[in-house]
Amino acid sequence: MLLCRAPGIGSASVRRLLEEFPDAEAAVAASASALRAAGLSAAQIDALRKPDEAAIASDLKWLAQRRCHLIACTDPAFPSRLNEIPQAPAMLFVQGDPEVLAMPQIAIVGARNASPQGLENAQAFAAELARGGFIVTSGLALGIDGAAHRGALSAGYTIAVCGTGLDRVYPARHRNLAHQIVDGGGALVSEYPCGVAALAENFPRRNRIISGLTLGVLVVEAARESGSLITARYALEQGREVFAIPGSIHNPMARGCHALIRQGAKLVETVQDLFEELAPALGTQRANDKRQVNGAGSKAAEVTDVGVLGALNDAPQTVDQLADRVGQPVGELQVVLTTLELQGQVAMTADGRYQRLRRN
Repeated sequence: MLLCRAPGIGSASVRRLLEEFPDAEAAVAASASALRAAGLSAAQIDALRKPDEAAIASDLKWLAQRRCHLIACTDPAFPSRLNEIPQAPAMLFVQGDPEVLAMPQIAIVGARNASPQGLENAQAFAAELARGGFIVTSGLALGIDGAAHRGALSAGYTIAVCGTGLDRVYPARHRNLAHQIVDGGGALVSEYPCGVAALAENFPRRNRIISGLTLGVLVVEAARESGSLITARYALEQGREVFAIPGSIHNPMARGCHALIRQGAKLVETVQDLFEELAPALGTQRANDKRQVNGAGSKAAEVTDVGVLGALNDAPQTVDQLADRVGQPVGELQVVLTTLELQGQVAMTADGRYQRLRRN
């Protein structure tokens, strides 16, 4: 905890200390010469020797609450994808279930002043992605972020990456939503300790965590200059997929999405566009999930490969026909169909139906 609170010691320095010493306690207790050898300056060493006891006490009080956690980058529970990015955080404060951090995620971000259609799109896409096995990650902001969290909660789990300490909720009007995320099996996440207020400079920085946790970022609506485009830029730098929903040429909130598409982001019209791109990664990551749920992020019953193949024994069928037959949502079924198609077990006919391929 002291490492989080020492002024002038950023994430990069903390990560070096955690790699150099067996644990945080050993780093704090190390001699000045050992700390200098680990790259700390005299001012940083002095900061370690004069901890803010009151601030540390507030952190410990927060951690003593139910479902509150502090996860260091050396902890097996720290999300591996986040550990891979440049300028990765050294520690994460987590309220909720930390196991969701390791599950397959897609970020949905966009404008705070979103249009009614943008809000509807964000909520609908999030719900279908959650049904299909994804954790939906966003930033708890007004507008698109809030709609994405609500859509995901209706069908699965969601993660909110915050730009403040987790002892407070920003914006305040999302306090109930934050409670619903935690109570619903998701998580609130922040690199900032207790007491950190909603400072403007914190929010662009937290965007690298949103993209870093995920397989890809979907931008629903965004102006030409917006925080959502910062998230998309981080995603590109981190090797993540970037998707954007096009809009009317008369909607200023569509211009950021159009700019992203011109720069190479994948144009998205339906949730199936996302499943086709990310289903293989979803299948791979599911195998390593710790939480035993039906699909990584879905609260619906699981669609099995065997069940889908059995339903295709008679004749080619549309996705809607198959969904009725196996009794599952289209989004979740599409994930299974895409995986089976990649495995060479099913194929799509010229008229858009799926058929089972017989092996010799």
